[in-house]
Amino acid sequence: MKQRRRIDALALDSYQRAARVMLANHLVTRVYPDRIALPLVRRWATELREDLAELFGYRLEVTETTARLFPVHDRLDDARPARSVNDRVFDRRRYAYLALALAALGRAGDQITLSELAEQVADYAGGIDGLELSTERAADRDAFVDAIGWLGARGALTLADGDAGGWASDPEAGEALYDIDRPVVVALFRPPRALQHLHSVRGLLADETEQTAADQARRVRRALVERPVVYREELSPAERALLDQDRVVGEVEYCTGLRAERRAEGVALIDTSGRLSDTRFPGTGTLAQVALLLIGEIADAVLDLDNPVERRPTPDPAEDALITQLDAAIPAAGVFAPLAEEADALAPDPLTEIAGDDGDPVTYPFLDDAWTRSTVTALTDRYGATFAAQWQADVGGLSAEVLALLAKLRLVRPVPGGLLVLPALARYRGAVVTVRVRKAEELFVTAAETGGTGVGGNRA
Repeated sequence: MKQRRRIDALALDSYQRAARVMLANHLVTRVYPDRIALPLVRRWATELREDLAELFGYRLEVTETTARLFPVHDRLDDARPARSVNDRVFDRRRYAYLALALAALGRAGDQITLSELAEQVADYAGGIDGLELSTERAADRDAFVDAIGWLGARGALTLADGDAGGWASDPEAGEALYDIDRPVVVALFRPPRALQHLHSVRGLLADETEQTAADQARRVRRALVERPVVYREELSPAERALLDQDRVVGEVEYCTGLRAERRAEGVALIDTSGRLSDTRFPGTGTLAQVALLLIGEIADAVLDLDNPVERRPTPDPAEDALITQLDAAIPAAGVFAPLAEEADALAPDPLTEIAGDDGDPVTYPFLDDAWTRSTVTALTDRYGATFAAQWQADVGGLSAEVLALLAKLRLVRPVPGGLLVLPALARYRGAVVTVRVRKAEELFVTAAETGGTGVGGNRA
């Protein structure tokens, strides 16, 4: 690789930290993700611009105040939603207010009050069927303030005076004044194609047809940095061959400073730095603790020779259902027909059942919902005194959140009626969980004990 000849060994760690920051965040500003990130990325701007394009097909733009990575998406992923500053997952309404706020800020001056911005967003929302921003409703005000907080965390808005929380509590008495950073606003929304030209969100994904060997290698490298685990069965035969090459995986290791862990079923990059992951596992908190305990129970059930579990193939890719849902929400009136891409041209060939290298369908251990509920209930009965108070009386909610975490880490896959146990779960089956009742927060193993890993970074 070019950077092996260009970067001095003493500076390599700095370069790798800059690469991890850019790959994890996609948008870097003077305040996001922290104040040291932008100077670090600017130091390596030339090398990063060349290397990210060569390795992943990504485009990097760096200015004095922003660094923006424009990735190439090979698939849709609903496992990394936007979150508020209070870690509240964005819903449809919050996403809508965020998009409309960006549109309003693009036409604003250098400053704007929260009430003025809310009024403009309400005007825009009134022109969209099924969407309304009513500042009379507390839930609407909270959702709108969450969207503004997301923009503020990234530096698009800076609070100059007042308090957004006070406005959310009482818009008649509270107010907030914001400075607008226009370069950040412009950098936040830069779609690769005009959305009005698309009949389907597939048009935002990379074209899989007639790819060269270099394109296929970039797809494999992208998968390595964007997915917690890359399973061989998800790749085409040509991509599987590339995943087996030390050179392809080694290039990603060199660029990111991470270590690749290879198994027969696939490859995972192990992130002990914490700078490429938005979810640390193992980690602290009740959800991570219960997830690790549940992994041990799942492993015991799968390995129980006296009571063998059922095995099932994976269903059709969940991405297809997600694309169908998103396409159904595209307003036909918003598509500019003369320049719109034909939906049929964007749709892939019908998928057959995924098969292994020998042509047989790949199957995985299956555990039903009843088993999961009873197991989490048993864990709660045994260790519940150490759990966070909100989960001690909500076993159903705890089960749902723990399974969502394991699915995000690609350790299990939820399917109708239960879950499929994926191979990467075996990585944690030998972990030892120490329970100390007097300090509930210590119910976990450290990342160092198992070689902590994580899942792809936040996306701007």
